[in-house]
Amino acid sequence: MLVFGLLLFILGSGLCALAANITMLVLARAIQGAGAAAAAALSLALTKDLYDGLERQKILASIGVIMAFCPMLAPTLGGLLLKFASWQWIFVSQVVVAFVALYGVSQLKEPLTEFTSGGVLSVAGRYIAVFKNRQFTVMALSFALMILPHFGFIGGSPAIYISGFGMSEQVFGLYFGANALGFMLGSMVCTRLGGVLSQLRILYISLIAIIGAGGLMLLLGGTSPLTVAIPMFCITFSVGLSRPVSNSLILDQVDKDIGAASGVMTFEMFMVGAVSMELIALDWPSKTMLLGVFAFFGGGIPLTTLLVMRLLKNKSR
Repeated sequence: MLVFGLLLFILGSGLCALAANITMLVLARAIQGAGAAAAAALSLALTKDLYDGLERQKILASIGVIMAFCPMLAPTLGGLLLKFASWQWIFVSQVVVAFVALYGVSQLKEPLTEFTSGGVLSVAGRYIAVFKNRQFTVMALSFALMILPHFGFIGGSPAIYISGFGMSEQVFGLYFGANALGFMLGSMVCTRLGGVLSQLRILYISLIAIIGAGGLMLLLGGTSPLTVAIPMFCITFSVGLSRPVSNSLILDQVDKDIGAASGVMTFEMFMVGAVSMELIALDWPSKTMLLGVFAFFGGGIPLTTLLVMRLLKNKSR
């Protein structure tokens, strides 16, 4: 599946480089994204297959560091590339990177020994079995909402900083990079806290911090760049801190059909991200205030889920 995904990504990147109009570029980007989704989903499945407990949490935190570092570095590299070449070379460079990843995948040993047979209906049955796991389904969906303010900021930050505060693209890049840095630092701190604090305590602290930062954003009202940047840094730091723990905790709810479960988790996360970016793009009186609302939902719903599940667990004893 990784090989297939990378080949699809290479095809999509090549079509992007050859795109003659915006319609073809958007369609090619969709193909590229579908290929990239293989790595996004299977990275979760592989951590479940290969690691347990605290070790898995640390691996997921390391993945979080990489996922935050790449978006922080990418605009700078893209800007440098555009000084010496056309935009098409951005996608050519992605083809080159994908071939490097393809070589890396060829060196991996397949961890699975049993495979689903029976065609498309059998595969669909695996997803049905996953959705019947109520604890997994509720946790996966509620924690997917935690990403609301993060993706909302990605979609709305140009309008907030450039259109709203009149920032230059260079200064905006610094503010945007600081947000990615917060996510990366949160994931790095998670690797240090593993074994020191319990999973639930890390989640409680992170989710309360997200809610608090959302309240601060609403209180300050986004009247200056710093009144947006400081609460958002706290939010993305907390998301980076809690995401490895929540992913590990959600994966603990399934013992088989790990690939299907990972696919569901990735799908829900990016669907929430897509919805938040679509909502922030609407003509709101204050996009900053909407980010604060996103933070309340993104922190409040998973926190409520944890508390309710804890209450039900105590009652069942």
